[in-house]
Order: sequence, then C-alpha cells, then structure tokens
Amino acid sequence: MEQHRADPRPTLGHYLFTMAVLFLLWVLLAGTLRQDELIAGGVVAVLVTLIAGPRLAILGGVRLSPLAPVHLLRYLWVFFAALLRANLDVARRVLSPSLPIRPGVVEVQTRLQSSLGRMLLANSITLTPGTLTIDVLGDRLLVHWIDCSPGTDLAAATAAISESFERHIRGFLK
Repeated sequence: MEQHRADPRPTLGHYLFTMAVLFLLWVLLAGTLRQDELIAGGVVAVLVTLIAGPRLAILGGVRLSPLAPVHLLRYLWVFFAALLRANLDVARRVLSPSLPIRPGVVEVQTRLQSSLGRMLLANSITLTPGTLTIDVLGDRLLVHWIDCSPGTDLAAATAAISESFERHIRGFLK
C-alpha cells in the first residue's frame, strides 16, 4: 500500500481563518450586531478553535491567498456545469437504451498533495452522476465510470474525469 505525506501542521493563519469563519457564522446566526453578541461570538470562536486545534491539521491543505476565493468560485462554476452535463448524459442513457454503457474501474492520477484536496476531488467525482470514487490510494483515485471504453489509458481517464475539477481545486487547496 502506498503511503502519502501527512498534511502539514496548521499555521497561525489557519487558526485565524477558522476563528474568523466561526465568528462570521455566529454573527449570521445571531442576526444582530449588538456588542454583547459580538463579544460572545468572539469568545465562542476562540474557545472552539482552541478545542479543535489538534484536528485542524486538515486545514494545512488550504491555500491562504487573496485569489483563493476566486478559484473557489471558479471551481463551483465548473462543478455545477459538470453536474448538469453528467445528469443529462445519464438521463439520456436511461431513456435511450441503445446508448452504450461500458462500466469499468479506472485509476485517476492526481497532483493534489493535501488530504483535503484529495477528499474534495474524490467527492466531486462521486457527486457527478456516472462516476463513483471507490478508493484513494496515495496520488491515485479508483473510480467506477459508466462509460469506460476498452483500453482507456490513465492520462485519458484523468483528463476526462477529473482534470477540470483538479485545475480549479489547486487554486485554493494544495
């Protein structure tokens, strides 16, 4: 079994990011900007972040950059477009039995290094109809694919299944 690198330890930036997200969530749920609510939200955000500190290692894969939100939005756009195309393709195959269904398992190679990045890629593939991530083995994902032509090579499968997702994920995750 292939081993992969452990995610790096979270930096102070990751702790601050977590606190900011928790504080923002508190403010949105409270629905007010009263001083006592802001103080309570700040205290809760700090305490939860400190308690969860040992488990924040997965955030070591997050790229903290000013362009990260732009890459995240691009990824979401690509994901929803792929989701729509895949749903239409699977519906067409169901409604037209003459269309080929050649299921198979392919290995998709990824250049994502973090556990969070690989998990997001695997889930993106799984949520797209016609594909299902079976396992993550180091830098390779085992994917059950509804239309796997005989003799499909690794590069072609990677390009067809995950390339557009991965390109945008690398903008905000390692």
